[in-house]
Amino acid sequence: MYRKMKGVFIMKKTYKIEVDCANCANLMEQAAKKVAGVADCTVNYMALKMIVTFAEGASPAEVMANVLKACRKVEPDCEIEF
Repeated sequence: MYRKMKGVFIMKKTYKIEVDCANCANLMEQAAKKVAGVADCTVNYMALKMIVTFAEGASPAEVMANVLKACRKVEPDCEIEF
């Protein structure tokens, strides 16, 4: 989904995730926020969803591959469906 905020188009996408505990979900959220191309990220453990807002000009496929790598550093068993 594209939205226009402050004159800039941003993309926000929702992904299904598999994670074992709420703390792991929090660690995944923090790791994802540090990845280049991610403007913001929210992980909902109860819904098993990750909502990623991409930085302008970022390629979602490339960014999500890096997000998965970063998340697996903090939670090796996690999965993100993209």
